[in-house]
Amino acid sequence: MTSPFDIVGFDMDGTLLDTSGDLAAAVNHALASAGRPPLTVAAIKPMIGGGARHMLAQGMAATGGCDDDELDVLHRRLLDHYEANMVVHTAPYPHALDALDALAARGVRLAVVTNKIERYAAEVLATLGLSDRFACLIGGDTLGAGNAKPSPAPIHAMIERCGGGRAAFVGDSIYDVRAAKAAGVPVIACAFGFLDRPVAELGADATVDDYRELLPTLERLAAA
Repeated sequence: MTSPFDIVGFDMDGTLLDTSGDLAAAVNHALASAGRPPLTVAAIKPMIGGGARHMLAQGMAATGGCDDDELDVLHRRLLDHYEANMVVHTAPYPHALDALDALAARGVRLAVVTNKIERYAAEVLATLGLSDRFACLIGGDTLGAGNAKPSPAPIHAMIERCGGGRAAFVGDSIYDVRAAKAAGVPVIACAFGFLDRPVAELGADATVDDYRELLPTLERLAAA
């Protein structure tokens, strides 16, 4: 059986993997070092998606604010903590691996396009034994400053590095949707992700509540 798409790309945090526990722990480590109260995982989830500094800036804003100099110091503390504790709680979402297997069996080339620092993303995938499933990995720093999502540049690079062809993208944030739309690629939003607004307001071409819905949703998008 073949697929209507040659390439399917995935965001990482809140899409392929539930990384919220480990990211929240890193944010709270940085907040604690600044004498701030901890935030719940639920409060931090909507802050995820725009990169670690953006996530921390929102955490600091929620607990009293800070200036750029303090944010620089705390950002480094967050990264150091996260680098040492990246895969404590992180795991794939239910049925995600089954969906990847089904796509691969149809000859689809798979990719990860994330705003996470590339070497961190690579380590997470390697630790979970997932690296070999993907034809390419593009991180938030892979293409240089200004070329992370919502720029279309990483989506264009994904298609090029995967050898070209018809592509679709799966994500959970406005950054994912805007990047894919700007690149002219259909995009599916995950209703279970780290949403900062109702999933219907992201403007995706389709949504899924579970990875068991991904293949039929891709087929419907292609037919449309």
